Amino acid sequence: MRAAEPAPTVVFFGDSITFGFGLPDPDAQSYPALIQRRIDEQGLPWRVVNAGLSGDTTAGGLRRLGWTLREAPGIFVLALGANDGLRGIDPAVTQANLEAIIGRVRARFPQTRIVLAGMRMPPSLGADYVAAFDAVFPRVAREKRVRLIPFLLAGVGGNPALNQADGIHPNPAGAAVVAGTVWKTLAPLLEARSVGR
Repeated sequence: MRAAEPAPTVVFFGDSITFGFGLPDPDAQSYPALIQRRIDEQGLPWRVVNAGLSGDTTAGGLRRLGWTLREAPGIFVLALGANDGLRGIDPAVTQANLEAIIGRVRARFPQTRIVLAGMRMPPSLGADYVAAFDAVFPRVAREKRVRLIPFLLAGVGGNPALNQADGIHPNPAGAAVVAGTVWKTLAPLLEARSVGR
């Protein structure tokens, strides 16, 4: 009797927002954990891997990518860049790092579907920087032909009711909104790949 195939994985490669920093129970309340719950509720054969690392930048992600790619992900969600913006890193550097991450994933696992989660910066960083930073994600998605979540924190960023006291990290209610935003882009990919296994 042949052993059952292992469940394909969805890797969320991100920073503290992905990790679930500050949540009472990140293993259950982070947005990747909530995505796993939706997957299970719908009986889809996917396993979520939370590869979020608090404080990570796109440069840091590029350095640790090899460790994360020890096995082929079916879907790779790239959710880095927020810390680049908060540190005032040149958006051109952020773009180059995102493109390099995507390139390395594709070079190693050409069949992996890649989703890029967009990020935006608060106006306090200055109009020119904010505009340049915000433009990075749609440009990378277009040029690299990957799916785009336009803004990971849509409906959450800037809303005190959905964030922790730091005003940056979602609280449990905010994480649930983020999961809903991600699900809109992810669900069609999960269902298509499940059928085509």
